[in-house]
Amino acid sequence: MVKTQIDTQYEAVIGLEVHAQLKTASKIFCGCSTKFGAGPNSQTCPICLGMPGVLPVLNRRVLEMAVKTGLALHCKISPYSRFARKNYFYPDLPKGYQISQYELPLCEQGYLETAVNGRIKRIGIHRAHMEEDAGKNLHEGLEAASHVDLNRAGVPLLEIVSEPDIRSIDEAVAYLKTLRDILVYLDVCDGNMEEGSLRCEPNLSLRPVGQKEFGTRVELKNINSFRFVQKAMEYELRRQEKVLREGGRIAQETRLWNTEKEITVVMRSKEEAHDYRYFPEPDLVPLMIPEDLIEEVRNGLPELPDAKRERFVREYEIPIYDAEVLTISKDLAHYFEACVAIYPQPKTVSNWIMTELLRELNNSGQEIADCPIPPERFAGLLKLIEDGTISGKIAKTVFEEMYRTGRSPEEIVKEKGLVQISDAGAIEVLIEDVLAAHPNERESYRQGKTQLLGFFVGQVMKRSQGKANPGKVNELLKKKLSA
Repeated sequence: MVKTQIDTQYEAVIGLEVHAQLKTASKIFCGCSTKFGAGPNSQTCPICLGMPGVLPVLNRRVLEMAVKTGLALHCKISPYSRFARKNYFYPDLPKGYQISQYELPLCEQGYLETAVNGRIKRIGIHRAHMEEDAGKNLHEGLEAASHVDLNRAGVPLLEIVSEPDIRSIDEAVAYLKTLRDILVYLDVCDGNMEEGSLRCEPNLSLRPVGQKEFGTRVELKNINSFRFVQKAMEYELRRQEKVLREGGRIAQETRLWNTEKEITVVMRSKEEAHDYRYFPEPDLVPLMIPEDLIEEVRNGLPELPDAKRERFVREYEIPIYDAEVLTISKDLAHYFEACVAIYPQPKTVSNWIMTELLRELNNSGQEIADCPIPPERFAGLLKLIEDGTISGKIAKTVFEEMYRTGRSPEEIVKEKGLVQISDAGAIEVLIEDVLAAHPNERESYRQGKTQLLGFFVGQVMKRSQGKANPGKVNELLKKKLSA
């Protein structure tokens, strides 16, 4: 939980502008690739370079993904929408304007619900509209010069603008995480903030508690992780509070987050809509969105994170905490369900995924999609525990070997001779050896120090190299010690 302290005489008012890069293979108005990491200016053409005389053509997949996102965010989808030119000069904007939407956006008046400190908060979505990305200015490692990479120019974006309904950093971070989960589940954005495919620009202001009018807002840019979103907002609210307490006035401006110094610094005065001189884009006809297209997209919507969590709790009877962990990503949720389909013990599967599997994934820096253990082998390991072939302790060793090599649990158990000893006669031999080696402890147990049972169990397991069935060991030891 975020613990930023704001003077109780002030209230934070926060709105978030999120730019989500849509997962299309080509750009919004041309056929150039959107793949990340290519050489500078290698994914460009006359259209995204802004050459005179070229005409943009809308990528249909961009429209479909935008409609899909709008429906998932409970937005009204406009049957009539159009693009606009947003005019400003910057070196990474080759045309001198950005094709966006202004007066008639595609999606409006939606909302998103997110859990914040144990309660549900509904945050309004003001609008979500399509636009093209700009290029990127490169400064690092260059002396007395800046370079421009236009590979990103024309990459499709969906700008999602919240209402100023957010009143704390807790709420802002929860909103952003929930929105990211929805976008990833919809498969319209990969949600990678470090690569710039999800960018968040908070707008923050303070006002005296009880005042209806909003304070002067400041926009923050250059934030590329959830942690920095939190830190940038914390710093900015503290800065504004200090200015107000000292009798100063907040300037309406755009500020950059400096990750090294962990402060915000002035970038430019904040523009108003009229500064961009919006007008309808003359090279693109208005969009007429047929109702059958909207219904087709609506019928194809996947199960979203909240609904999946609720179903996991209801259908699999697992705790809400387990469901929250298992639905962090769509792929992890699918992996869990695939394992349960083979080994129908949901809580056992959940426990192993949350402890053993997630630990190995984190240690190796891999995603669940790269997991070397397919669900059928994961379930196979749990079956070996259930039928007594191996103990739970040995299973953890087997699991580590499975993750490292990708081999089946049966193959590893057979090769390493890890089959659990469940034969009563064999275990009794081990117990007799342990009791003979520890006569004093045996006598202390008989005199009432029953807590020594754990010591004897440990000694038997040690002699068996962990292969003895712990349940059988406990059962037979109690009989021997009480005889």
